[in-house]
Amino acid sequence: MDLLPVVPLPFSPSRGDQALRLAAEDLEASFLAEMLKPMGAGAQRDSFGGGAGEEQFSTFLLREQARAMAHSGGIGLAESIFSALKAR
Repeated sequence: MDLLPVVPLPFSPSRGDQALRLAAEDLEASFLAEMLKPMGAGAQRDSFGGGAGEEQFSTFLLREQARAMAHSGGIGLAESIFSALKAR
C-alpha cells in the first residue's frame, strides 16, 4: 500500500551516493519511528490475541512503516541529510 509517491532521482547516482542516500533514508526512518511512537503507532491493540509476542513484534511493524515512509519521500529529512553529507 503506497501512501506517498516514490520520488525519482534526477540523475544516476554512483555507488557511494547510493550508500549515502540509503544511510540518510535509514536515519530519517529512525526519526520517523521515534515520532510515530507517541502517536500510538505500533502500540499493542490485541489484534491477534495480544500477549508478549504481539507487543514485541509491533515495534518491527512500526519500524517498517517508518522505513516505507522514508523510502517514499518521507518528510524531506533524508534529502537534506544526503545533500549536507555530500557537500562535505
